Amino acid sequence: MLQAINLDCVRGERRLFHNLSFQLKAGECLLVHGENGSGKTSLLRMLVGLTPTATGAVHWQGSPIKKLGDEYRRELLYCGHPLGLKDALSATENLISSMELNDESVTQDVVHEALRQAGLQGREHLSVRALSQGQKRRVNLARLLLQKRALWVLDEPLTALDTQASLWVVGLIDQHLSNGGIAVLTTHQDLTLTGTTHVIRVGI
Repeated sequence: MLQAINLDCVRGERRLFHNLSFQLKAGECLLVHGENGSGKTSLLRMLVGLTPTATGAVHWQGSPIKKLGDEYRRELLYCGHPLGLKDALSATENLISSMELNDESVTQDVVHEALRQAGLQGREHLSVRALSQGQKRRVNLARLLLQKRALWVLDEPLTALDTQASLWVVGLIDQHLSNGGIAVLTTHQDLTLTGTTHVIRVGI
C-alpha cells in the first residue's frame, strides 16, 4: 500500500498543493492531472523520495519511506524527466546499464525481446542519439518489462508516443495492475484502465 499523508508543495511564494492525501492498494492506479508547472512532477519526486516533504509523509506498506530507504527503492520503478538515457550508448547498452546500476543482471536476448515489444526491433544497437523522442521514450519504458517492481511511478509516459505505442503502454499498466501492482502517473490525457483508478488534480 502507498500512502501520501498531508503533503504540501510550495514553489517560491506559490502553494501548488496543500494537505494532499491519498491511499493506493494493490491493483489500484492514481492519475495526476494538472497544467504545466502545477506540481505534478514535484509530487512524483516526493513519492519516490527524490524531493523531501516539507510537511506530511509518504508511507509504503505502513512505514515511512525515509525509514525504509533501499528497501523501498527495490520495490519502485520511476520513469521521469529527463529520460536518463546516455546518447552515446545503444538502446541495448542503456537498458543493460540501467539493470546493472540496480545490481540486477539481464541477458542481451531478454533486452532485445523487451525492445521488440516496445516496437524497436532493428534499432537495438543504434546509438540513442539517432532515435526520435518517441523512440527514446520507448527505450526508457522498456524498463517496465525488465525490472519487476510493485510500484510504478511514471511521469507523462505517453508524451511523444504515437497511438500504437500509447496503447502498448496502457496495456503494460493494465497488466501490472491485474498482477496486483500499484501505479501513479501524470498525464494530460484521460486513460481507461481496467484496474481501480483514482484521479486528482493539482495546482488549482
